[in-house]
Amino acid sequence: MPKLSAGLLLYRVTGGVVEVLLGHPGGPFWARRDDGAWSVPKGEYADGEDPWTVARREFGEELGKEPPAGAPTRFDPVRQPGGKVVTVFAVRGDLDLDGCVSNTFTIEWPKGSGTLREFPEIDRVAWFPVAAAREKLLKGQRPLLDRLMLQPDLAGCAEGAA
Repeated sequence: MPKLSAGLLLYRVTGGVVEVLLGHPGGPFWARRDDGAWSVPKGEYADGEDPWTVARREFGEELGKEPPAGAPTRFDPVRQPGGKVVTVFAVRGDLDLDGCVSNTFTIEWPKGSGTLREFPEIDRVAWFPVAAAREKLLKGQRPLLDRLMLQPDLAGCAEGAA
């Protein structure tokens, strides 16, 4: 059974350009990676849990702020290259990024050292025009941007510059 994950893709329109909110994973593995490393704020859940509830909870944990109110659009799940199945809900809204603070995780680092270190799950969060998000986002999540741009409320909007 593949791991299940649920996330919330927050989007807004600024000057006719669609922007999405993405998070950069924290920790030593991702520290020097940028393009192809960012993600929709998301988290794993157990079979039987409500993905929409999980998506909102994980958004709050990873950004330290509650997601804006808005009607969610549930996208068909995407399967990431590692096999994880991700269900994402798109919500139109805005969020001030000042004061965003992620929850943390603990791992042994450096590996084999016996030293446990704590890292934020997300070390940066930013708004990106969809065109730039296509480069920043993990490969397995890029189809979500195509689905987003098909939303009726975005007719006539642009993806912006990369």
